[in-house]
Amino acid sequence: MTIEYLKKADKTPETETGTARAVVDEMLTDIRARGEAAVREYASKLDKWTGEIVMSDAQINQATRDIPVSIKKDIEFAVRQVYDFAVRQRESIEEFSVALPGGVTAGQRVLPVNVVGCYAPAGRYAHIASAYMGVATAKAAGVKNIIACSSPFRGGAMHPYVLYAFRTAGADTIMTLGGVQAIASMAFGLFTGTAADVVVGPGNKFVAEAKRSLFGQVGIDVFAGPSEVAVIADETADPEIVASDLVGQAEHGHESPAWLFTTSRVLAQKVAERIPQLIEQLPGIAREAATAAWRDYGEIIICDTREEVVEVSDRYASEHLEVQARDLDWWLERLTCYGSLFLGEESTVAFGDKCSGPNHVLPTKGAARYSGGLSVHKFMKTLTWQRMSKDAVRQIGQVTARISRLEGMEAHARTADDRLAKYFPGETFDAGEAVTV
Repeated sequence: MTIEYLKKADKTPETETGTARAVVDEMLTDIRARGEAAVREYASKLDKWTGEIVMSDAQINQATRDIPVSIKKDIEFAVRQVYDFAVRQRESIEEFSVALPGGVTAGQRVLPVNVVGCYAPAGRYAHIASAYMGVATAKAAGVKNIIACSSPFRGGAMHPYVLYAFRTAGADTIMTLGGVQAIASMAFGLFTGTAADVVVGPGNKFVAEAKRSLFGQVGIDVFAGPSEVAVIADETADPEIVASDLVGQAEHGHESPAWLFTTSRVLAQKVAERIPQLIEQLPGIAREAATAAWRDYGEIIICDTREEVVEVSDRYASEHLEVQARDLDWWLERLTCYGSLFLGEESTVAFGDKCSGPNHVLPTKGAARYSGGLSVHKFMKTLTWQRMSKDAVRQIGQVTARISRLEGMEAHARTADDRLAKYFPGETFDAGEAVTV
């Protein structure tokens, strides 16, 4: 395969992982040992927050009463889009029972987990969309208890728009907590007395590392890193739109990769020239983040064929993947590794990030090779059941006994022997050679 880097990144998403891991390990150990007292200390030290952690209905009403009606309607529209899409996902999973040969009846139940913790970051920006992405999807799954957390915004209380998004989406408990201490509190059941079964939501490298460390004790959505975007473009693409979309995601943070995969050298050169100009036009915080992200993590790769572009794209397995090229169905059929796919110039990542419907919590750092993003399925348990007639035990019991003994598991085999003896007294069965070791 022949590819050329018009621009190659100096860093990778793994560059800063080690530092975060050490910090998070220390914090989780402390919170496990000292519980809510440790969380309050971290909230004060890191977020300058000393107020109430769990918000009352009165506090929520007070904090959200002055939100303009137009903003409330936008949030309500977005919540409905996400909820409706998640409901359709839920309906795609069916319960069933099936009669298998030999008298066995087996089936599947689909049940929601009982408690979910949903996190929405609020550092550089107020992540309104992240608030309803998690909560509305859990609500569509039928989760009974949804706990939501977001940090104080720029030294004050929780951002009222984030708070309104949590409540509109259906959160049962809302806590003013950010970062590692928020993830730990939901996982350990601090302040609520109810530990989450699953914790979801995007965040910085410390939040991502906390979720990774707690995975197993709780379920998580994805092993997340900084937000990523890749754009596939050919000579038919508009370089201005391509550049704009790359910059649109680079503003997420200093470590957010933005990649262009193209078969057009002319387009690549135009995009490379335009991106710094667009970044320079951003307001201060966004400009600082996008400048660092493009400088350290941005890449432009030129390929000879679109088949090579597919190979490169699947190797990168980008969180967000846009295709601005002819023959969109060809790309849809062949691309296999991405968090979410945006086909055509009309469908940009920002639409998915905010309100188009599919969830914006997506795999990063190559995890799209084996995982999809947050969906209603993350909050569902696919449980199996079985029953059988006594007559079915005649065959199932003998096979089970023989295989168990081949594995050296005599106690397993005897559970089959006991049923064969009880249900078919006086009969002789081939149950394998007893284990003597």
